[in-house]
Amino acid sequence: MRKRLWPYLLALGPSLLAASAGNDAGGIATYASAGASYGYELLWALVLVSIFVYVVQEMSTRLGAVTGKGFSDLVRETFTLRQTTLILLTLLIANVGIIVSEFIGIAAASELFGVSRYIAVPLAAVFVWVLVTRGSYGWVERIFLILSLVFFAYIGAAFLAKPNWGAVAAGTFQPHLRMDAGYFSLLIALIGTTISPYMQLYAQSSVVEKGVTVEDYRYTRFDVIVGTVFSGAVAVFILIATAATLYPKGIRVDTAAAAARALEPIAGHYSGVLFALGLLGASLLAAGVLPLATTYMLSEALGFERGVSRSWAEAPIFMGTFTGLIVLGAAIALIPGLPLIQVLVGVYVLNGLLLPVELFAILRLVNDPEIMGDQVNGKLYNLIAWGIAVMVSALSLALIVMTVAGWFK
Repeated sequence: MRKRLWPYLLALGPSLLAASAGNDAGGIATYASAGASYGYELLWALVLVSIFVYVVQEMSTRLGAVTGKGFSDLVRETFTLRQTTLILLTLLIANVGIIVSEFIGIAAASELFGVSRYIAVPLAAVFVWVLVTRGSYGWVERIFLILSLVFFAYIGAAFLAKPNWGAVAAGTFQPHLRMDAGYFSLLIALIGTTISPYMQLYAQSSVVEKGVTVEDYRYTRFDVIVGTVFSGAVAVFILIATAATLYPKGIRVDTAAAAARALEPIAGHYSGVLFALGLLGASLLAAGVLPLATTYMLSEALGFERGVSRSWAEAPIFMGTFTGLIVLGAAIALIPGLPLIQVLVGVYVLNGLLLPVELFAILRLVNDPEIMGDQVNGKLYNLIAWGIAVMVSALSLALIVMTVAGWFK
């Protein structure tokens, strides 16, 4: 049995890390804001979005396993120059914004423990830079997997909050919609943070670097399932923790740090500490994964050598771009008076708005028999995937209409 299970355990990594990194500073802020603002009402949305995550991640990793190429490679080879520019530009805009948000999360979490952001952020940047530029892919993946264990802190925080489990079940299985811009904005932000475009970039590029093939893809599919369930559960417990404590008191929060501070006097010291610890670990994990995903994208698009296991001499553009993104993200996060609330939640609303561009590109690629052979989507799977893309697009359009209409009130 150990021999049968071992390949599945060895496959854990790309999708588990990608999905876990989605629960980063902006994601935690969005889940906390949803719980504090609407109680358990948006739990159903997280369950639905988790299904979306599986479908999108599975298509991305299958693309990598079948073609042996990253997303940007395939886009460059398949689409016209204008289409390629549009797709990659939207991804770059979204990714740079989130990189900044990760270092903001590190700064906020460190200050909860009494450490100045001007010490914590540079130290975190150096740690991530050394880890990626001086290690092999296997070593980097193991360190990132260890960091992902910090998410169990949120499960503890939720139980310490003593939620009404009957209300939790109702919020999970009885969908509830409100026709207001704030509700739709959070709904799209939930989608944007849970199915962040960079997650697909990282998962596909990592599958390629790990050398996954069609023959052993079933093990990678297991990785996608585990990653989806784990990240979805973490998101649910974050929302439960804030819904049980902050919503009844009418306390609204827009950042994860504010949620941690608000939890302590209501749910106890340990609940606040666990929430803050989760924020620090999550931000640190994403601060490594996100610049790496963006660097993969740019290197693939421009045809440069890439890979964590390569040296500076072998892949100078790859390593240099990664270094530049780390420096940029850390530097912006240290700007005094930066509007943290708007950056953290706004970035993920932007992610939700840009997500359809990537989804339609993935669907175009994964349904091309010249690229995928007999590994294209089946009819039912395709129906679900197209339904997800259309639904996300409709929600994005609804948010734009409601926002513009609000300007004339």
